[in-house]
Amino acid sequence: MESYNSPLEAFAYWVNKTPDHIFLRQPKNRVFREYTYREADTEIRKIANSLIAMGLTNGNHVALLSKNCAHWIMADLAIMMAGCISIPIYPTLSGEAIHEILVHSESKAIIVGKLDDYEEQKSGIPDIPKIGIEAYEINESISWENLVKENEALKEPHVQQAEELITIMYTSGTTGTPKGVMHTVGNFNIVVKSALEVIILPPLPRYFSYLPLTHIAERIGISMCAIYQGASLTFPESLDTFAEDLASVQPHIFFAVPRIWSKFQEKILEKIPDQKLNKLLKIPLLCKLVKKSIQKKLGVSKAVWCISGAAPIAQSLQQWFSKLGIEIIQGYGMTEDCILSHFNRPGANRFGTVGQRMPGVVTKLSPEGEILIKNQCLMKGYFKEPEKTAEMFAEDGFLRTGDIGEFDHDEFLTITGRVKDQFKTDKGKYISPTPIELELLKSADIEQVCIVGTGIPQPIALIIPSEIAKQKDKPAFENSILASVKEVNADLEPYEKVSKAIIMKEDWSIENGLLTPTLKVKRNRIEAIHMPMYADWFDSPYKIVYEK
Repeated sequence: MESYNSPLEAFAYWVNKTPDHIFLRQPKNRVFREYTYREADTEIRKIANSLIAMGLTNGNHVALLSKNCAHWIMADLAIMMAGCISIPIYPTLSGEAIHEILVHSESKAIIVGKLDDYEEQKSGIPDIPKIGIEAYEINESISWENLVKENEALKEPHVQQAEELITIMYTSGTTGTPKGVMHTVGNFNIVVKSALEVIILPPLPRYFSYLPLTHIAERIGISMCAIYQGASLTFPESLDTFAEDLASVQPHIFFAVPRIWSKFQEKILEKIPDQKLNKLLKIPLLCKLVKKSIQKKLGVSKAVWCISGAAPIAQSLQQWFSKLGIEIIQGYGMTEDCILSHFNRPGANRFGTVGQRMPGVVTKLSPEGEILIKNQCLMKGYFKEPEKTAEMFAEDGFLRTGDIGEFDHDEFLTITGRVKDQFKTDKGKYISPTPIELELLKSADIEQVCIVGTGIPQPIALIIPSEIAKQKDKPAFENSILASVKEVNADLEPYEKVSKAIIMKEDWSIENGLLTPTLKVKRNRIEAIHMPMYADWFDSPYKIVYEK
């Protein structure tokens, strides 16, 4: 890999070396608008010049509110070229949450792109310049398209220095209020170089971006890695076209969260039930054809790396995909450590673990089992939150991850829970819910699960049935759930055993505030809503209780 000192240096290298190579592919009404490196560079420089002409100066904060799209990447690079600091905002947030971040971050302007419900969200934007992108029907007093028409390209973009801030990323937060994590140019440069030492892809690779770019994993692992490699980056048009768009790209790297891998499994099993699939895979002549066909339809037939992150994936799901020739690599990291932490590798991939240390990473466990980490790209702190920043670091400078883990004899790390997720039953026993949840998620009938039990004698399982489960008749579904609970309970201590399965009437989603933008369960919100019912559910004479 070429040696760069910043994202802008990397981008400039590929603009000069491969100016006519396709950089960004943005679909609209099933037609792909393609930007070469040269075309994107010109548009980015014009927007950067516009930001400067609006009076924005080095170090000013510019917010970015949009779903993943070509303009997200161009806006991010334009903010850098103007010498400003980006404040990415999750595109699913409410107007109230957007307002909170914009005010706290002291954003001086905002670029608004592809969104589902801007009419509701725009009420949260204070009186700052708003740049709307007409390509996504965002009409504001300042138009991105007009700025591109009316402005010259910036001749001398800002030269990024390692120690300067590049972004403030507000965490999606499974608990508490989002905090603004500060990262420098040097942090981004170090983590991308470390990642690309391990993640080897073909020259000028194909990437596919759909998980929120506001999240550190997508921002570093997809956006930044693509820029450093001179890659081509494609976006899906919508949720409805996602499968078609992914299959058309066949990217060289594919990153998903566990829930998406579960959805893929569900779709495959809808077409080929597991029993039939296992029979086909045992026939030598058919086995290879079946695997290739499924890989191609999913869109991962060319993927050198299939990665899962952001939440623990069930070992059984990794094993199921491996029989289809799809090796899911699980990694681990957080916004605060710039996701430079632990990773499995092909040939050194231990299912159920998050892998071994990445280059330049030092980890240890606290006496309580909390994972402590040190690397060269730890956050510079939480913006305007010195006390919360101090709480995150141990006296020796190690970052407190909040995760509980254990290492095996080969230094593979397994996450066994979250410090804050532990709860105490009224027997005075502490329960770590994550391992129990992962065991229950082995069932194809369970889409999501949350183990709770504060104030009752034994834990209970709050369950969202999968689409497969919803097709079953009630007795078959209930028997399946009871069998799963019985199997899991067999390996638990008496005080950990799940006493009841509570079937939720409403799915947990980003929209109803029960999932984060990266599809992690918001345990604290679920607890706040349902805790008053725990005692009644526990006292029910039935092993399976349906939420009313």
